[in-house]
Parts: sequence; C-alpha cells; structure tokens
Amino acid sequence: MNTLLDLNIPIIVFIQNLGAWLEIPMEFFTFLGDEEFFLVVMPLLYWCIDTSLGFRLGAVLLLGGSLNSTLKILFHSPRPYWFSAKVHAISTGTAFGFPSGHSQNAASLWGLAATFIKRRWAWVTAIAVIFFIGLSRIYLGVHFPIDVLAGWTVGALFLWAFLKFEKPIETWVKEQSLGAQIGASFGISAIIIIAGILAKASLGAWQVPEVWFQNAVSEIDPLSLEGFFTTAGTFFGLGAGAALFAHLKGSLDVSGPVLQRILRYVIGLVGVIGIWAGLDALFLEGGTPLALGLRFIRYGLVGLWVSWGGPLVFQRLRLMPSAES
Repeated sequence: MNTLLDLNIPIIVFIQNLGAWLEIPMEFFTFLGDEEFFLVVMPLLYWCIDTSLGFRLGAVLLLGGSLNSTLKILFHSPRPYWFSAKVHAISTGTAFGFPSGHSQNAASLWGLAATFIKRRWAWVTAIAVIFFIGLSRIYLGVHFPIDVLAGWTVGALFLWAFLKFEKPIETWVKEQSLGAQIGASFGISAIIIIAGILAKASLGAWQVPEVWFQNAVSEIDPLSLEGFFTTAGTFFGLGAGAALFAHLKGSLDVSGPVLQRILRYVIGLVGVIGIWAGLDALFLEGGTPLALGLRFIRYGLVGLWVSWGGPLVFQRLRLMPSAES
C-alpha cells in the first residue's frame, strides 16, 4: 500500500506547484462538496422548494456519509500530508483518507440533482463540479488521487443503488403504520452505529502510526465514532419527523410567495442553530457511551426539527399552507 501511496505523491506535488493562485478557487470547490454545504441546502429544498428532493438529498447524504465513514476505518489509509512531508497541508482533516468523502458526496449528491432536473445543462454542470471538487481535494493536500477516484466510484455506485431501490422502499414504507415507520428509521440508525463499531473492532490491535501524528499539522482522531452517532441521530430524527408529519398533518405544501419562503428558511435555520448550539453547551462531549448517546439525542432533535417541528411552526405562523385549512 505504501508503494502505491508513494507513486501518488509526485502527482499531488505537481498539482500544488501550479501556484498559490489556485487556493481560493480550490477552497470554493471543496465547499461545494462539504457536508455542511448540503446540510444548509437540504432544509432550503425541504421547506421552500421541493420536499421530496430535500428528503432524498438528506437520505443520500446521511446514508452515503455513514458508508464512507465505515470504509475509511476499514481501509485506515492516511491523508497525504500525514504520509509525506513533501505535501503542503493547505487544508486538513481528522479522519482517514480513503475513499474521499467530498468526492463521494459530489458524485452522489450533484448526480442526484442532475437526475432530478433531467436537463443537459444540469448534467454538464454536475460533471464539471464533481471533477473540480475531486481536483480540489488533491490540490489542498488532503487526498491522494486514488482516494478521489475511489470516492467518485463509490458515490456513483451508491447513487445507482439508491435510484434503483428508492421506489420499492418508498412504496413499502407508505404501507406501514406510523410505529413501524419510526421503528424502521431507528433500525437504520442503529445499523449505522453498529457498522462503525464493527469497522473499528475489525482493526484489532492496530494503532495509528506515530509518524502520522508527527506529520499532521493539526489534531487528528481517525478512529472516533462520534460521526456515526451524529449521522445516525440525524437520520432517525429526520425519518421519524417526516413520518409523524405525514400521519398527523398530511403532505407538506411548500408553495407560497418568495418572502414567505425566505421567512420559513430563516426561522427554520434559527431553530436548527438553537437546538444544535444549545444542546452543545449542555451536553457532554467525547467518546464515552454517555457522551455518544447524548450526541445521538442532540442530532436526532435537529433532524426532528427539520422534518416535523419546523413545518409545524411555519403552519402556526401561517408561513406555510396547512392541509387542514
């Protein structure tokens, strides 16, 4: 494996030597593949534009992210700047490098958007963005070219599987009771956590090489399970909230004047930030079972707000049409 990584180093150095002028555009493209970017876009779609696309984007982001985190631990491959002092760490990362999460997100989420729009310009845009997101990760020194290629491949395969099985699963879910739907959401969130625990356990006595810590310019914690509990909690809250709203209130109507939609988004984001920051100040942090359990609850409430609490507030404030009116 080290031989393969050694062969990738000259490629990274060559790309970085193209010049410092690329740093700002490469940071921009990396932002377009950030989970934070999609976590801002998903509520916008869900509350204001197209609920179905927003939910699908969230599902692909969360399920794909948990797959990526599991693969990272199973392969436990370093980031370039951990591995070689020849690579300049323009950006940093705390998790393992293979496969690239940004590249996977780009292929699956921008690919999903292009599939939904079904226009040639959308596919051209998506392919260009996917390519430059991957290139940005190499330039910034946080991924080997093989990490990016693997991320694109996993993302494309995941999107294919999602589109293939989405309709049958959606049909099955709609036939179930509210309790079964919430139970299914919890079951999937439990699988996400178990996958992370088993992936870490599969490493046995393996430890992160000391040289990786020495080369890293910032703190790294590639064996942390916090991300799995974050993803699992968010998925459970989002799925349970969507089921609750559908059974109690019917379908979500996101129509309305532009100003009304803007107010929904602003109030909704205030709610997200309030829950996230408020519980962050109250709850324990770290890798203990109690802290991880509280993390699950915290992010579960964030997901619940997005799919249930927020829409209820919007209806009460008459910022969103109600199926009961």
